[in-house]
Amino acid sequence: MYASDILKGEHRIIERMLNVLRRTLSREVSIDTIDRCLDFIRVFADKCHHGKEETVLFPVLEAKGIPREGGPIGVMLLEHEQGRGYIRALSEAIDLYRSGVLEAKERIYENITNYVNLLTQHIQKEDNILFPMGDSVLDAEEHRELIEDFERVEEERIGVGKHEEYIKLLERIELEV
Repeated sequence: MYASDILKGEHRIIERMLNVLRRTLSREVSIDTIDRCLDFIRVFADKCHHGKEETVLFPVLEAKGIPREGGPIGVMLLEHEQGRGYIRALSEAIDLYRSGVLEAKERIYENITNYVNLLTQHIQKEDNILFPMGDSVLDAEEHRELIEDFERVEEERIGVGKHEEYIKLLERIELEV
């Protein structure tokens, strides 16, 4: 098993959330539901998934000769930061809307759209460019060590069993939207 298989599996889960967010753009969905989507993104997609990439995978790939500056790792890191910016702006727009600024709903939809578009393209780049590059420079032992490190990061960053709890949260939200 490649370490990238773990991350690709998480991509499929994140894509399900992106589909939920797409549906919120064309349906009347409660702000509370959007807020729960935001929680999923912050914890599952960013803390857990991006945490594995940024603290484990990317440094190993860089050490194996895949460049950060001017290369695919730098692009992925930049896009992680862009995504965090959209999520911060979305959270601020939700707070404004809840405080009575109804015009903030437009900003909510704008940031959802921007985030969904960014992550959709980002996932494709990782799955089709960066991960195959990484798989080609790593041996079986390095893949095994990465997988162990991914498990450690997940436990440290979000806690034991939280991965599954967030998948269940996604499933509940999918039924609502």
